[in-house]
Amino acid sequence: MKQYLKFYEKYLKLVFSFLFQCSEVMKLNPQQAPLYGDSVITVQLTEEDKVEDDVVFYLVFTGSTVQHCTSTRKINPGSLETISPGHDCCETVKVALCASREGHPVLVVAEESFQFVQDEAYDAAQFLATCAGNQQALNFTRFLDRSRPPAADVDFLDEKVALAFRHLKLPAEWNVLGADQSLTGEDLQGTCDTCGLGER
Repeated sequence: MKQYLKFYEKYLKLVFSFLFQCSEVMKLNPQQAPLYGDSVITVQLTEEDKVEDDVVFYLVFTGSTVQHCTSTRKINPGSLETISPGHDCCETVKVALCASREGHPVLVVAEESFQFVQDEAYDAAQFLATCAGNQQALNFTRFLDRSRPPAADVDFLDEKVALAFRHLKLPAEWNVLGADQSLTGEDLQGTCDTCGLGER
């Protein structure tokens, strides 16, 4: 009976939180992610929202035109983890933490703001897509000189550029060789070798 009353008390807190416009604020770390997503986000819960085995938490990201829903993974009783989704534009979105329990309605228990930003990997992907087929422009060393990533970070940057490239909205007629169809695979491989980019 005592266990049931404890559960009922916590359930009422969740209901009141929902009715009063989700007064609870969770802590997100980090508070921003690149447009192409794939970043780990940690969610720090309040004392009232500690994770129990039969409660499922998920996050809803609401932007100006797009909404995303992500599942979460329990790290410990006070923390959750999720992977940021890709988004369609740079903006601040609203993130709602939702709780679901069998036999009960889904409740929004906390809210927080979150930013999607354009990072150097996304800049690089846009640069490469815009300059496809232009061998002089594809001398990517100038871009690397400006961003100056440490040697140990080149592989990491390479992976991020590949992720960002897949997220770009390219026209149907876009071609990696550009308008100049006389370019060959050897030309592209030479460019990659010059820029120190790995194979993808």
